[in-house]
Amino acid sequence: MKSKNNFTIYLACLFMFVFQMNAQAQDNTKTYIISGNVIDDELKVPLEYATISIIDKNNPKELNGGVTDRNGKFSIEVPGGTYQILVEFISFETKEFKDQVINADLDFGTIELGMSANSLNEVVVRAETTEVEVRLDKKIYNIGKDLTTQGATVSDALNNVPSVSVDIDGAISLRGNENVRILINGKPSAMAGYGSTDVLNQLPAEAIDRVEVITSPSARYDAEGTAGILNIILRKDKTRGFNGSLNLNAGIPENTSLSLNANYKIEKFNFFTTTGYRYSENPGYGFFDTRYFANSTVEFDRIVENRDMDRINRSFNSNIGLEYYINDHSTFTGSIFYRNGNGDDLTLNNTDNYIDNNAVFGTIRREVETEEDDSYQIALNYVNNFDNKGHKLTIDFQYGEDSETEKAFISEIESYNSIDYQTDLFGEEVTNKEDQKEYLIQTDYVLPIGEDAQFEAGYRGNFENSLTDYILLQENTGNGQFEVNENLTNLFDYTENINAVYTQFGSKIGKLSYLLGLRLENTHLKGKIDTELTEEELRNEFGFAIDTDFDNNYLGLFPTVNLIYAIGKRENITLGYNRRINRPRGWFINPFPSRSSTNNIFQGNPNLQPAYANAFDLGYLKRWEKITFTSSVYYQLETDAFERIQENVEGTNVIRTIPVNLSTNERIGGEVGMLYNPAKWLRLNGSVNFFQFKTEGEFDGRDYGAENTSWFARLSSKVSLPAKIEWQTNGFYRGASEEVQGRRDGILVLNLAFSKDLFNERATIGLTVRDLLDSMKRESVTTTPTYERDIEFQWRQGQSVNLSFIYRFNQQKRDQRRRNSEDNGMMDDGGY
Repeated sequence: MKSKNNFTIYLACLFMFVFQMNAQAQDNTKTYIISGNVIDDELKVPLEYATISIIDKNNPKELNGGVTDRNGKFSIEVPGGTYQILVEFISFETKEFKDQVINADLDFGTIELGMSANSLNEVVVRAETTEVEVRLDKKIYNIGKDLTTQGATVSDALNNVPSVSVDIDGAISLRGNENVRILINGKPSAMAGYGSTDVLNQLPAEAIDRVEVITSPSARYDAEGTAGILNIILRKDKTRGFNGSLNLNAGIPENTSLSLNANYKIEKFNFFTTTGYRYSENPGYGFFDTRYFANSTVEFDRIVENRDMDRINRSFNSNIGLEYYINDHSTFTGSIFYRNGNGDDLTLNNTDNYIDNNAVFGTIRREVETEEDDSYQIALNYVNNFDNKGHKLTIDFQYGEDSETEKAFISEIESYNSIDYQTDLFGEEVTNKEDQKEYLIQTDYVLPIGEDAQFEAGYRGNFENSLTDYILLQENTGNGQFEVNENLTNLFDYTENINAVYTQFGSKIGKLSYLLGLRLENTHLKGKIDTELTEEELRNEFGFAIDTDFDNNYLGLFPTVNLIYAIGKRENITLGYNRRINRPRGWFINPFPSRSSTNNIFQGNPNLQPAYANAFDLGYLKRWEKITFTSSVYYQLETDAFERIQENVEGTNVIRTIPVNLSTNERIGGEVGMLYNPAKWLRLNGSVNFFQFKTEGEFDGRDYGAENTSWFARLSSKVSLPAKIEWQTNGFYRGASEEVQGRRDGILVLNLAFSKDLFNERATIGLTVRDLLDSMKRESVTTTPTYERDIEFQWRQGQSVNLSFIYRFNQQKRDQRRRNSEDNGMMDDGGY
């Protein structure tokens, strides 16, 4: 009887155990919501992008989690179980919740995080040096407080970004390739000059939050730019109340600027502005020594030009915007950008003409040029977040106008004449007016699928028209009157319309994340040249056939593939492929020449066709406690690539530069970069880029094939001195290179900067010396079948010294660093 009772008890226990295990298994199949609200315990403001990590106690390798929204809220779905929950935010103390049994929805309420004393120094390091963040389709460089850009322009700041270089003419290149697309906040913008980089020399560097280097753009981005895309993200604070900073700068050669960055946020509204004025004087010079070979049909066998330039630029820029929070999920933002620039340039060109190494005839050419430039842009943005998981719709509209008028008054006189050389020297008056209008319409839709997948689709339309009115008046040496030169006066009406649709899908499989996309673009280019000359007369005037009324239509598919494999938490490998296009723009198409001197002209080519490129990029990133290492190798094959060809106009001493389609351009390269913080008082940042390209093609029956190997490197060091003085040194070297028609020498540039905080970190005073060695100059040799030319050119001559003063109102430096961290990842227009 007792044995029977024991068996019954054992059977009951076994039944209860099986029932409990089954109930627990069923419980684990259910999902529950973990939610809460994370705020700063000092300022009592939400912490956006705080990280919530949820670790399964029974299987620590199984991770779940998410980030907080702009209101500091999070809501994460997990299956039932026991978890360790971490709430983290950079520079703040981590909060840990152990052994949380989840068998029902759990609301943590308000979670307050305080600043971490141990990590505060780390935040300073991260905020004041360039930090890299790798995404599937881009690298993000948070420029932070780069001392050498105080009082500088956006172009100066870009020159400190790895993979990017800005030459002495202001041309921006990515990995040595100048065909790079410049975007502002993810879109073409009047703030970037609609493709011209001149405007970036006028915008203050203080307006930049970060720069996205996109060497393998996803399908969301324009296919324009065979080198890739530089996306400049501007500052837009979201902190409650009124705060900002005032920046004052003064320098030698005379360079003064005043800029204001401010925002005011209350409940549903956030008002923000970046407004500034800049005055600068930029002396420069050029030296051109052209030696003609015996087989050339010219009057002089050598011409030497010495050019001195004095340029004065004045510019006012203002970007004013208002962000309206319609509800917890939707925002509407409107902004107006206005820029007014004017300049006065004086160029003196002394020319010596030689016969048999004897200077026999000299002239002095004086050119006085004035420039007026007015542009504005209206931008509207609507964002609807359907939920907190990334499901959203974005709609953008931009309209901009730009009006630029250049007037030049040119005179030329003899300085000596030992051979009684007979020629007509006459004055000229040139008026070049360009009016440009652009519309942009864009919509993007993002749909998360499950926990690790995302679908995107969108449309972008760019509609641009420019009207260039060029009038040349030349002095009649007989009566002294100025008369219209009918051969060169013209009206050029140019339209570029681009319609694009794209779709892309990204997902994650274990440690591998991928993003696959396809973009379809239709490009419509129309141009009409109104001139008194017939097409036959144009051929005789310029030496090649010119279509005065062209209409070109291009339809192209542009696939993209981006992969990232996470070897570990701080180590990954990326692989990207994309197809790109380089469209000929107005300046390269207009066949009517512009002249920098009597003997040097640039002439556009309306026969240019688009160039296409296929590019591959393989990257590796590894982080240690004090070191971040990045590297990549890349390959690009471009067909119908643009090259500027120089040629001697037959029977004259005139050198003409013209862009043409050469057959292919094959480029291969590699780059490495390292950020190293060996001590609290020392921070180092360096990168090296090595590349080789091979060009094959011919023009006008001549072979212009060339092979070139070159490299560039930069090193930045920042040292904390006693008395809380910061010292930063930036060095840049670009190696010599073989060009299509010659050779370019290497160039070394060195910049120094010092700064000190004042008034309890509410102000900073800085001193910057740029081009310390006075070495930022272009030296090159051009060789053709008929002549050889040595060039030395310096756009901005000599060292420059700048003194800056920054005052922060209603914020301290620590608060600013914190907000920079909070804002990291916002305004991210593109990428999965």
